[in-house]
Amino acid sequence: MKIWRNTPKDSILVGISLTQFAVTFALASTWNAAPLPVEVGGGVLLTLMMTYNIIVVSHLFTHVPWFRSDRLNAVVSLVNSVNIGQSVQAYQLSHVRNHHRFNNDRQDADGRTRDTSSTYRRGKNGQHEPLLPYALGGAVDSVVGRAKDVASTVRFWKVGPREESLLSLASRREQRRTRELRQVRADRAAHCLSLAAFAVISWQWTLLCYLPAFFLALALVNVQNYYRHYGANPEDRASDSVSYYNRFYNFIAFNDGYHQEHHLSPGTHWSQMPKVNERNREKLAARPRVVSPVPAILGFLDRKRPLLHESEVERAG
Repeated sequence: MKIWRNTPKDSILVGISLTQFAVTFALASTWNAAPLPVEVGGGVLLTLMMTYNIIVVSHLFTHVPWFRSDRLNAVVSLVNSVNIGQSVQAYQLSHVRNHHRFNNDRQDADGRTRDTSSTYRRGKNGQHEPLLPYALGGAVDSVVGRAKDVASTVRFWKVGPREESLLSLASRREQRRTRELRQVRADRAAHCLSLAAFAVISWQWTLLCYLPAFFLALALVNVQNYYRHYGANPEDRASDSVSYYNRFYNFIAFNDGYHQEHHLSPGTHWSQMPKVNERNREKLAARPRVVSPVPAILGFLDRKRPLLHESEVERAG
């Protein structure tokens, strides 16, 4: 019987998820007896694991779940909700149904973006928001959101009527909507119970390592998203994102560098991204677009990046 929805290669991602889960608990368990260099190294490792999981592992899963079985996919969602400190199902709703619908749009006449993660959301005069406010402010907003999730313990983590944004993104088909909101609730429960377990194992690790690592990971993920779109043209579907074609990076990050291709075909499995590039080769070559010489998370090193969005501002002006 086939268990994989697309390819057995996704078993690598399952393995990464389970390894991170185990390593996280191992770090918590050994914290109190570890020397300072090991504590610092563990904090760095935890930050990198969370960052990688959000950018690569959970991101890929939210677009194309790995298993044919809904139950197995639900288990993956629970495990990675612990790994990334937030509901994977809620991430799927906000990322797939908001970000990929509005594609990092610019502010409208009322000064609002429809994409809630848009790099233009708090920008001025048609420009991106500065990097640090975007990265750190977004991380603060996420931490506040996760604190509210923890507080939802009083209603057993159920999605409340005041969570209008999340409710608006859930499916309108009753059966699917019920399943999605139930998964958000289960994910939140898994995350909150894991936090309680971490605190029991070592409240010092939870306070001094886990929470700072979580915040740093969120900030790094925001840097990644920022440079996945910085300088691109949000008004052009074929040049609204930034790709990075280094073979080694795309090997270890499961073709994460094909970001323009991912925006053109977000429902395509990661293994097929080079083929999306081939299918759209003429379209992509026919217009100016941004191709980065460095991974998005190091986008600040790309000093010669063309700023296509500024050309559109000048044209509109």
